Amino acid sequence: MTSAYAPQRVVPQRTGHAPATHEQRYFSDFASALRYWREKRGFTQLRLSTESGISQRHISFLESGRSQPSKEMVLKLGIVLDVPLRQRNVMLLAAGFAPAYQERNLSDPELHSVKQALDFMLQQQAPYPALVVDRLWNLVMPNGPAATMIRWLLGMPEQQPIPRDGQINVARLMLDPAGLRPYIPNWKEVCGDMLHWIQREAMSDGPGSEATRLLEELTAFDGIAMATRTPNLDARALPFLPVTLKKGNVSLNLFTTIATLGTPHDVTVHELRIESFFPADAATAEWFKAVAAANGRISENM
Repeated sequence: MTSAYAPQRVVPQRTGHAPATHEQRYFSDFASALRYWREKRGFTQLRLSTESGISQRHISFLESGRSQPSKEMVLKLGIVLDVPLRQRNVMLLAAGFAPAYQERNLSDPELHSVKQALDFMLQQQAPYPALVVDRLWNLVMPNGPAATMIRWLLGMPEQQPIPRDGQINVARLMLDPAGLRPYIPNWKEVCGDMLHWIQREAMSDGPGSEATRLLEELTAFDGIAMATRTPNLDARALPFLPVTLKKGNVSLNLFTTIATLGTPHDVTVHELRIESFFPADAATAEWFKAVAAANGRISENM
């Protein structure tokens, strides 16, 4: 695996509270942060007042900078506006408070049960592929069939380990003409859905953020901008968007599901996504079963 698909920064080991990164300094003050999220969620000041139990007059004062919130008020407004945990920390920092939500590595002992749950879900998906990714689609964990599929598509040696813990960006890998894109015949349809996830993070983080930079990089790939602007009027009327993989004489049709962990109180846990691949036809199902049987296993030692 080349390093072309790795994130552009080295991901530090995260312990304790999240540091004040460039993204976290995007809002100069709490007033602008609150106004941004209220408008992003389509709330009027009156609606926010009604749902939060904070007077409309006080919300107006908060947005004008005439009043400063308590830490409890920042957290309440973040919950009502459904602000992501990472951005609630941003709002707290903008208001002069320490972050409330930790951002820990999966190797942290306190996340041991989470890691076990992820391992279980990945193993249960075999013989079909599944990946754990973060909010920017950096690969955190693959299951055995996913690792086998990646090696097959990229022509990697059978026993070569798949880099994980954020060393591979799945979105970049799929959309880069030098990556998996040559093996995805319907990449023009797939890229729209893939970019949607990154665009949502970029809108949350704002200009200059890591998500925005990744979105700019992906849309700069040859053909991506035009593909996202041109609707496919010949698409089959399926209840899902298939991902077609083709290499040599093998053609696979898959669809995916995205799962998240419920009621997270940790930034890392909140941002994890489990993408599971399912066969869209009988031939694809048989191919994965045959590969698993040939390997003598249905999962890899994680």
